[in-house]
Amino acid sequence: MKAVAAVLPFRVNAYVLDELIDWDAVPDDPMYQLTFPQPGMLEGSDLASLMDLVRAGDSKALRQRAAEIQRTLNPHPAGQLAHNRPGALRGLQHKYRETVLFFPKQGQTCHSYCSYCFRWAQFVGIEELRFDNGEPSQLAEYVRAHPAVTSVLFTGGDPLVMKAQVLRRYIEPLLEIEQLRSIRLGTKSLAYWPQRFLTDSDADELSRLFEDVVGANKNLALMAHYSHWRELETPVARAALRRVLSAGATVRTQAPLVRHVNDSPAVWRRLWQDQVQLGAVPYYLFVERDTGAKRYFEVPLARALEIYETAFREVSGLARTARGPVMSAMPGKVLIDGVTNIAGERVFVLKLIQARDPSWANRPFFARFDPNARWLHELKPALGRSQWFWERPLAHMLEKSPATQPEAGKIALSTFGPHDAE
Repeated sequence: MKAVAAVLPFRVNAYVLDELIDWDAVPDDPMYQLTFPQPGMLEGSDLASLMDLVRAGDSKALRQRAAEIQRTLNPHPAGQLAHNRPGALRGLQHKYRETVLFFPKQGQTCHSYCSYCFRWAQFVGIEELRFDNGEPSQLAEYVRAHPAVTSVLFTGGDPLVMKAQVLRRYIEPLLEIEQLRSIRLGTKSLAYWPQRFLTDSDADELSRLFEDVVGANKNLALMAHYSHWRELETPVARAALRRVLSAGATVRTQAPLVRHVNDSPAVWRRLWQDQVQLGAVPYYLFVERDTGAKRYFEVPLARALEIYETAFREVSGLARTARGPVMSAMPGKVLIDGVTNIAGERVFVLKLIQARDPSWANRPFFARFDPNARWLHELKPALGRSQWFWERPLAHMLEKSPATQPEAGKIALSTFGPHDAE
């Protein structure tokens, strides 16, 4: 555990330990797998070298070896660091025209860490792999300068580790911007620390902030990460969700499909059913990103589609708002829409439901069916095509500027700005 945690961040709190993990089922318990380091998360040779250093008590050499391994684990997938920043501004990413992501400096940790986290590099202490911004005014200035932006997503880490008064400093300047229609908070706190909304010292102040956002005629959406239905079972978790909804916010739910945690239709069926029953809106079933401990968690795309479709068929229409499986890849969010036969060839039907160029969105394209493929780069174009339809314009876009920004229905390049997008 010490060896794996030297490479991948590990943090767990009392609520997860006491309320969520079934200790009689360890190590197979899904909540244990979700939060505790496992030996299979690293390559065998890497793990062995780290364990030798742990046993030797050589902390300096352990840190050096861990840093070497971290840089081999694709710490910032899909161009987060290089291509989602429209300039030099820290802590902001702008990959999709309407949506800006912001990483508030004080929100770059979590109540507990998910072992699959695709932003694990934020938490390992390597400065060049981290992005954050402590200047609320810069976010408001950026949004005003880009009139196509209608939504701001605060992310991290988890912005709800911040005190309510600190979060207010970031949000309040946005409430006067007329073009802005929604403010989103990407958070795991509803699952990992529901006391944040009920008994923390500033829980009432946080609720008032939510009410103020809604009162300013903005939609406030908590993008809640629930990986397993057990996270919704406790009375305190349900009470926290009720309080957020009573403040006028909406709750949309999302998580990746990961092996050892939720790789079965039954888990997703119950998860979506419970969410709908409690007033939340199922939103995304993601494919585990190609970073970090991906080999431990990844599931073939064909299997992910089978799990999604089976669960989808077994829930009511209210739960069928969940889209998936979705890969957040370089060109955008790639939806695996199904498998079919065209001209005698078995193919995956794909579409971009978000894209760096908005004109690419919702346009079907096809990949050869591959039962073993686990990510977009392992798929090949079907029907005699040699390239994806977006491949050449994407290459041109990235060539012209390391930081691109889509604007007003066409690709426009900007030198003003920051980082990534969900």
